[in-house]
Amino acid sequence: MKIVSIASSKKKGTRKTPLEEAYISKDHGLEGDAHAGPWHRQVSFLAAESIEKARQQGLDVTFGDFAENIATTGIDWKMLPIGARVQLGDSVIVEITQIGKECHTKCAIYYKAGDCIMPREGVFARVLNAGKIRCGDPIQILESP
Repeated sequence: MKIVSIASSKKKGTRKTPLEEAYISKDHGLEGDAHAGPWHRQVSFLAAESIEKARQQGLDVTFGDFAENIATTGIDWKMLPIGARVQLGDSVIVEITQIGKECHTKCAIYYKAGDCIMPREGVFARVLNAGKIRCGDPIQILESP
Protein backbone atom coordinates (compact mmCIF):
# COMPACT_ATOMS: atom_id res chain seq x y z
CA MET A 1 0.00 0.00 0.00
CA LYS A 2 1.54 3.26 -1.10
CA ILE A 3 0.96 6.77 -2.41
CA VAL A 4 1.36 6.95 -6.19
CA SER A 5 0.06 10.49 -6.79
CA ILE A 6 -0.47 13.71 -4.85
CA ALA A 7 -2.47 16.51 -6.46
CA SER A 8 -3.78 19.97 -5.63
CA SER A 9 -5.95 22.68 -7.19
CA LYS A 10 -6.68 26.32 -6.39
CA LYS A 11 -10.39 26.01 -7.33
CA LYS A 12 -13.07 23.45 -6.48
CA GLY A 13 -14.67 21.46 -9.29
CA THR A 14 -11.53 21.38 -11.42
CA ARG A 15 -8.87 18.76 -12.05
CA LYS A 16 -5.87 18.86 -9.77
CA THR A 17 -2.22 19.33 -10.71
CA PRO A 18 0.15 16.49 -9.69
CA LEU A 19 2.89 17.20 -7.12
CA GLU A 20 5.87 15.14 -6.00
CA GLU A 21 5.34 16.04 -2.34
CA ALA A 22 3.02 18.10 -0.16
CA TYR A 23 2.54 19.28 3.40
CA ILE A 24 -0.67 18.23 5.11
CA SER A 25 -1.75 20.42 8.03
CA LYS A 26 -3.66 19.16 11.07
CA ASP A 27 -7.37 20.05 10.98
CA HIS A 28 -6.87 21.64 7.53
CA GLY A 29 -5.63 19.35 4.75
CA LEU A 30 -3.27 19.65 1.81
CA GLU A 31 -1.61 23.08 1.88
CA GLY A 32 -2.73 25.23 -1.04
CA ASP A 33 -5.65 23.00 -2.04
CA ALA A 34 -9.12 24.50 -2.52
CA HIS A 35 -10.79 21.69 -0.56
CA ALA A 36 -8.61 22.12 2.54
CA GLY A 37 -10.21 23.83 5.52
CA PRO A 38 -12.04 23.32 8.80
CA TRP A 39 -14.52 20.64 7.71
CA HIS A 40 -14.81 16.85 7.41
CA ARG A 41 -13.48 16.52 3.82
CA GLN A 42 -9.97 17.93 4.25
CA VAL A 43 -8.22 15.30 2.09
CA SER A 44 -9.61 13.07 -0.65
CA PHE A 45 -8.43 9.62 -1.70
CA LEU A 46 -8.97 7.45 -4.75
CA ALA A 47 -7.49 4.08 -5.66
CA ALA A 48 -5.16 4.17 -8.67
CA GLU A 49 -6.82 0.89 -9.64
CA SER A 50 -10.13 2.79 -10.02
CA ILE A 51 -8.49 5.37 -12.26
CA GLU A 52 -6.97 2.58 -14.38
CA LYS A 53 -10.38 0.88 -14.64
CA ALA A 54 -11.91 4.15 -15.90
CA ARG A 55 -9.08 4.34 -18.46
CA GLN A 56 -9.79 0.79 -19.62
CA GLN A 57 -13.43 1.77 -20.11
CA GLY A 58 -12.30 4.39 -22.62
CA LEU A 59 -11.99 7.54 -20.50
CA ASP A 60 -8.95 9.73 -21.20
CA VAL A 61 -7.96 10.31 -17.56
CA THR A 62 -4.91 10.35 -15.34
CA PHE A 63 -3.99 11.24 -11.74
CA GLY A 64 -5.69 14.42 -10.53
CA ASP A 65 -8.40 14.35 -13.20
CA PHE A 66 -11.06 13.27 -10.67
CA ALA A 67 -9.97 16.00 -8.20
CA GLU A 68 -8.51 13.45 -5.79
CA ASN A 69 -5.72 14.70 -3.53
CA ILE A 70 -4.07 11.32 -3.10
CA ALA A 71 -4.13 8.27 -5.37
CA THR A 72 -2.89 5.00 -3.94
CA THR A 73 -2.22 1.39 -4.79
CA GLY A 74 -3.19 -1.61 -2.69
CA ILE A 75 -6.16 -0.11 -0.80
CA ASP A 76 -9.84 -0.40 -1.64
CA TRP A 77 -10.74 2.87 0.10
CA LYS A 78 -14.50 2.47 -0.21
CA MET A 79 -14.29 -0.71 1.90
CA LEU A 80 -12.73 1.07 4.91
CA PRO A 81 -15.32 2.05 7.52
CA ILE A 82 -15.98 5.59 8.69
CA GLY A 83 -13.64 6.24 11.61
CA ALA A 84 -10.76 4.13 10.29
CA ARG A 85 -7.38 5.76 10.93
CA VAL A 86 -4.67 5.61 8.30
CA GLN A 87 -1.03 6.69 8.41
CA LEU A 88 0.53 8.26 5.32
CA GLY A 89 4.33 8.27 5.17
CA ASP A 90 6.19 8.86 8.43
CA SER A 91 3.78 11.05 10.35
CA VAL A 92 0.49 12.03 8.71
CA ILE A 93 -2.57 10.41 10.28
CA VAL A 94 -6.07 10.82 8.84
CA GLU A 95 -9.47 9.57 9.91
CA ILE A 96 -12.01 8.48 7.29
CA THR A 97 -15.11 10.70 7.53
CA GLN A 98 -17.05 10.05 4.32
CA ILE A 99 -17.26 7.46 1.55
CA GLY A 100 -18.49 8.80 -1.76
CA LYS A 101 -20.26 12.12 -2.19
CA GLU A 102 -23.29 13.67 -3.77
CA CYS A 103 -22.65 15.73 -6.88
CA HIS A 104 -25.21 18.51 -7.09
CA THR A 105 -24.13 19.64 -10.55
CA LYS A 106 -21.90 18.16 -13.19
CA CYS A 107 -18.50 19.81 -12.79
CA ALA A 108 -15.65 20.39 -15.24
CA ILE A 109 -14.27 16.95 -14.36
CA TYR A 110 -17.42 15.21 -15.56
CA TYR A 111 -17.42 17.15 -18.83
CA LYS A 112 -13.71 16.55 -19.43
CA ALA A 113 -13.72 12.85 -18.54
CA GLY A 114 -17.25 11.85 -19.49
CA ASP A 115 -17.84 10.45 -16.01
CA CYS A 116 -16.68 11.06 -12.45
CA ILE A 117 -15.91 8.16 -10.14
CA MET A 118 -15.39 10.28 -7.00
CA PRO A 119 -19.09 10.20 -6.02
CA ARG A 120 -18.96 6.38 -6.01
CA GLU A 121 -15.38 5.55 -5.07
CA GLY A 122 -13.79 8.63 -3.51
CA VAL A 123 -13.10 8.69 0.20
CA PHE A 124 -12.64 11.74 2.40
CA ALA A 125 -10.79 12.27 5.67
CA ARG A 126 -9.90 14.81 8.29
CA VAL A 127 -6.28 15.28 9.34
CA LEU A 128 -5.35 14.23 12.89
CA ASN A 129 -1.57 14.59 12.59
CA ALA A 130 0.38 16.85 10.21
CA GLY A 131 3.45 16.19 8.11
CA LYS A 132 4.97 15.95 4.68
CA ILE A 133 4.05 13.21 2.23
CA ARG A 134 5.78 12.14 -0.98
CA CYS A 135 4.91 9.92 -3.93
CA GLY A 136 6.08 6.43 -3.04
CA ASP A 137 5.43 6.81 0.70
CA PRO A 138 3.93 3.77 2.42
CA ILE A 139 0.39 3.70 3.83
CA GLN A 140 -0.62 1.79 6.92
CA ILE A 141 -4.10 1.17 8.30
CA LEU A 142 -3.75 1.88 12.02
CA GLU A 143 -7.17 1.04 13.37
CA SER A 144 -10.60 0.35 12.10
CA PRO A 145 -13.74 0.64 14.22
